[in-house]
Amino acid sequence: MAETRKSRRLKAAVNKRDSVNNLNDKKSFFPTREDILSFLKENDGKITKREIARAFGIKGPDKVQLKKLLREMTEDGLIAKDNARALRPSSQLPSVQIVEFAGTDKHGEGLVRPQNWDVRDGAPPKIYISQEIRGGKAGKVPALGRGDRALAKLTLVKENPDVYRANILKVLKNVPNVTLGVFHGSENGGRITPVSKKDREEYWVDKEDVRGALEGELVLIEPVRSSKRRIGPKRARVKERLGNVSSARSISLIAIHTHEIPNEFPEHVLKAAEDANPPTLDGRVDLREVPLITIDPADARDHDDAVWAEATHDGWHLIVAIADVAAYVTPDSPLDQEARKRGNSCYFPDRVVPMLPEALSAGLCSLQPGEDRAALAVHIWIDASGKKLRHRFERILMNSHANITYGQAQAAIDGAPDEQTKPLLDNVLKPLFAAYEALMTARAKRSPLELDMPERKIELSESGHVAAITLRERFDAHKLVEEFMISANVCAAEELEAHDTPVMYRVHEEPPMDKLESLRDFLATLDLKVSKGAVMRPALFNGILSKVRGEPLEPLVNQVVLRSQTQAYYSPDNLGHFGLALAKYGHFTSPIRRYSDLIVHRGLIRALNLGDDGLSNQEMLDMHDIAEHISGTERRAMTAERDSTDRYMALFLSEHVGDEFVGRISGVSRHGMFVTLEPSGGDGFIPISQIGADYYILDEEKRALIGESSKKQFRLGDRVEVKLVEANKFTGGLRLELVGGDDMPAFIRRRKPGNRPASGRNSKPPKRSRKRR
Repeated sequence: MAETRKSRRLKAAVNKRDSVNNLNDKKSFFPTREDILSFLKENDGKITKREIARAFGIKGPDKVQLKKLLREMTEDGLIAKDNARALRPSSQLPSVQIVEFAGTDKHGEGLVRPQNWDVRDGAPPKIYISQEIRGGKAGKVPALGRGDRALAKLTLVKENPDVYRANILKVLKNVPNVTLGVFHGSENGGRITPVSKKDREEYWVDKEDVRGALEGELVLIEPVRSSKRRIGPKRARVKERLGNVSSARSISLIAIHTHEIPNEFPEHVLKAAEDANPPTLDGRVDLREVPLITIDPADARDHDDAVWAEATHDGWHLIVAIADVAAYVTPDSPLDQEARKRGNSCYFPDRVVPMLPEALSAGLCSLQPGEDRAALAVHIWIDASGKKLRHRFERILMNSHANITYGQAQAAIDGAPDEQTKPLLDNVLKPLFAAYEALMTARAKRSPLELDMPERKIELSESGHVAAITLRERFDAHKLVEEFMISANVCAAEELEAHDTPVMYRVHEEPPMDKLESLRDFLATLDLKVSKGAVMRPALFNGILSKVRGEPLEPLVNQVVLRSQTQAYYSPDNLGHFGLALAKYGHFTSPIRRYSDLIVHRGLIRALNLGDDGLSNQEMLDMHDIAEHISGTERRAMTAERDSTDRYMALFLSEHVGDEFVGRISGVSRHGMFVTLEPSGGDGFIPISQIGADYYILDEEKRALIGESSKKQFRLGDRVEVKLVEANKFTGGLRLELVGGDDMPAFIRRRKPGNRPASGRNSKPPKRSRKRR
């Protein structure tokens, strides 16, 4: 049988021992502390007491002496024992352990460090990521980014005893290495209560790790490594103080950390963004003289799309120019790895967590007025009725002639231009709006889903308090930009299909039959009939919505129709976009804030031979994995943004506890009903036990709670008068009571939600809980 690597190493060690002690009697030889340390340093792998005894020929009673020596060396701090009883010099790291990404060195080589390295132990050793995969073969080593962890085998570099090579055995599931919580205590120490509902454990902070945190302060903490086993909460240290937890600016931080959204860029990624060079005309078409403009919200910082239009003899020529992010974020680069991990930017009332570092997102990639910028443009020709005739893509150098807001554009076209928009009115804005009218003619013929869902805007004061919650104004200028972007997205999908290049489609499937049947049953209770044989098209829903436009039921029907739809997602398989009534659709117009759009840009660059920074072969193979990942990051961002909105709403309404409001029932269940307050839009809950003295039963078909005796109904969409009982600014929950509900019998009011009254034909005695013996 062939010798193993380990047996060969042990034999070499024995031979070395014999050569050193050739003048001594081998039978009387017993290793010194220095012999054992040298042996451990020169041999890799798992070395236990048995391997040491075998290497030095120790047998019989001498094994007891060896055990005593090893114990003494451990107590003196010369050697250490790992969990698997493996011995090593205490100055060396365990051969197999969990490491976390630590950035790169000046040459770009990846570095890792032991997980939760204690800074009190000094600077962590330098550990390079080996370019060998398991088994010592060359291959594709898994890419690690900020916050990533892996199980690695560490090997000392013989030429430098303080440097290691880490062979990555397995990339581990990413977990946050910091926790966000509220500090309770004093300068002598205290407890940390995590804000995340997933983390139910409290942490203890010792006096020396408080770092000045005050009672009720929001803090970032990191775990403390301890060699001693302690009873009680886990230990942690305060890493950063973030201010009073009641501050409005703390709300978005809570959402960011609760949903584990990466909000700090690694140093090497920031440096890559800062080192990016301004664009040149090399390989680009010069469109700097074309008066392209950007139209955005007033608080926008990243401008990734510009538009222009001119009349032709048979219609209109449009240009949609999109920031050429692919020129700066190339496949598998540090910027690309970080952008893919994030998937998209996240927007909160007080901050943005960008997909790209600010040097790019608000700098070189942002189409700032008066600055030369690289862009990927699509020329679109349409006829007078908005039908597309042809299109063409090209990489350009542009210079935005203006950045205006939606309100400015609308005011100018309505006859009230300001100093900035007046010079643009005749040559830029009027052609844009005229081309928009043609696109709207084609849209009406296509008949996409026309839902009217008001969007609320949270306005913060300079001091960070919620100043107001208002409805966002909706102008034709918004629709203009939307229609131009939709046209460009369609062109991108068609171009990639024509060149047999993979497409990252934006998919919105038609509603499933069970949801459609449920919608049909509910609409029947409102005397709105939908034929069972009707063809499933957006126009079908638009017909329903048109019947209730301007009626009290309009908000309810819009909401129910929205709930009947499926959620959009990304996929390399084309299943169409039901809501937009389009057969081919892919996101192309926002590569600064969406990774999906960057993939589409790279596909176009590859398909049209526009450069060597197009879609890579590996990305083409990974399209399904990328689609699944970015669909998940999009849902994560939406949930975080919604949670922060709920918390801001609760903070705003916390000063109005006890006040009465008018609201509309937005949901019913067997536990109670949800009410949306007007005009703020806050969503609160009324437990079923607090509705009234009657026993209420859920009628799912009618989507109503119906009193068993009184037959009184609380239906979806009904207006009700309520009182705000509680506003929890930490969870965002609102608890309401019906006005006039205080005349209920006391035993009814005290009942827990969902329990039946003590009498009635359907009542049942409560189940007794079984106690453990």
